Amino acid sequence: MARTQLTLAALATSAVPGLDVAYARKHSAGAHGLFDSALVIDKAGRALIIRVPTSQSAETEQSADLVALRALTTGNRSRLPFDVPEYVGQTPIQGTRAVVYELLAGDSFDADALTGHEGVSGSIGRAIAAIHSLPSAFIGTAGLPQQSAEQCRKDAIDLIDRAANTGYLPAALLRRWEQATDDEALWQFAPAVVHGSMSADSILITDDAVSGILGWSGLAVGDPARDLHWLLAARGDAAELALDAYSNARQGSDTHITQRAMLYAELELARWLLHGVSSHDQTIVDDAVAMLDGLVDTVHSHTQQPLSPETGPIMSVGDVENMLDHMPRAARDYDQHAAMHTDSYNFSGLTIDSESESDVDSDSDSPRSGRIAPDQAASRSASE
Repeated sequence: MARTQLTLAALATSAVPGLDVAYARKHSAGAHGLFDSALVIDKAGRALIIRVPTSQSAETEQSADLVALRALTTGNRSRLPFDVPEYVGQTPIQGTRAVVYELLAGDSFDADALTGHEGVSGSIGRAIAAIHSLPSAFIGTAGLPQQSAEQCRKDAIDLIDRAANTGYLPAALLRRWEQATDDEALWQFAPAVVHGSMSADSILITDDAVSGILGWSGLAVGDPARDLHWLLAARGDAAELALDAYSNARQGSDTHITQRAMLYAELELARWLLHGVSSHDQTIVDDAVAMLDGLVDTVHSHTQQPLSPETGPIMSVGDVENMLDHMPRAARDYDQHAAMHTDSYNFSGLTIDSESESDVDSDSDSPRSGRIAPDQAASRSASE
């Protein structure tokens, strides 16, 4: 049962000594979010958010978020043109903990709306570039993940192999993705500090500019393209401006970042498929298969626009947006992480732990060893 706003307000007073609550209201929809959360306002007008995780995956995310927020010291935050949540306090509750944060000012919008306004899109590009320009030494000091370009590539290969081993991945996509991961040029990039969980839900807007970014549980050193893939799936007319603003701020140092971002956008469908298989949910599997089929159709109609720059012409940002615009809409309507201002959504099912992932492919050979996954998607889609 979801905790009431009165219970959460009482927890907030325990977590923050001296807090005198004047008003509280629920900040999530029943028991269906990653967290039970509430907006709490004290008698001085200070606005706080209190969150209690409702599952183990939510607790893990909360812990990672706290480590990241502590790593983002005053010096690091001063380099960013937006606000980052401030940790205020915590208190134990039934084997987990309630955590209180300052409420950041700003409004949330979906990806299409964010990329439909030139000023907002430009601000988003510059905000992401500012994250990627942070000096990386603090990541190691805080014990946060650090990946080389080769490790990022191996992670993509592992994800592709596991998706292929389910037997549901169309052979056309397997070939396309393997061409991309086999291309040395595509993976010649300098790892950077990345948000790691970036999506439209992460971004707060005030006066047509990014005023805050939430959900830092994925903070790491890794592939900067991971923070951009959601922009390629947005339908706003100014999505290209966000990527241009990013490239200008970063001085175009990564010539193949768009291709990798597109690969990551497509691999979200593989993640959705693996989640359905590992959770034994045939509805999710069928949904993923249908979306993969849609992507196959799009790939076949854009044969001169491969992911790998070594195998053909390099796609422009506009070409990428046009291609992804033809992907089934449902492919863009979920996210693995929930931000503090969007606790009403349940994304916990998309968290795939390593144990369940290993169950998916434990009895299968690796496609990299010569196995080609059966192209069963078309027949399944036709039967729906």
